[in-house]
Amino acid sequence: MPTYEYRCPANGRVVEVRHGMAERLASWGELCERAGLCAGATDPASPVEKLISAGFLATSSAEPCEAPGCGGGGCGSGFCRAGDC
Repeated sequence: MPTYEYRCPANGRVVEVRHGMAERLASWGELCERAGLCAGATDPASPVEKLISAGFLATSSAEPCEAPGCGGGGCGSGFCRAGDC
C-alpha cells in the first residue's frame, strides 16, 4: 500500500498515512482516524489536501529525529519532521 501525505490548512499539520490508490481522505477527522491521531482542537470536519510527492527513499544512514517535541531522544521512526512528532 502506498504512503501519502495530507496537509490540513486549518492547523498547518502534514500527516503521512498508508491507503489504497483509489482511496481519498477528505477531512481532518478521517485523516486522524486513519493515522491513529487525536483530532485535538481542530474541527474534525476541516478539509485536508493530498500533497504531491516524488516518493520516499529510506536509507540505513538516516539520522534519528531531533525535532522539537521529540523529547530529544527521537520519535522512534527516525523519519519525522519538525512539528510532526
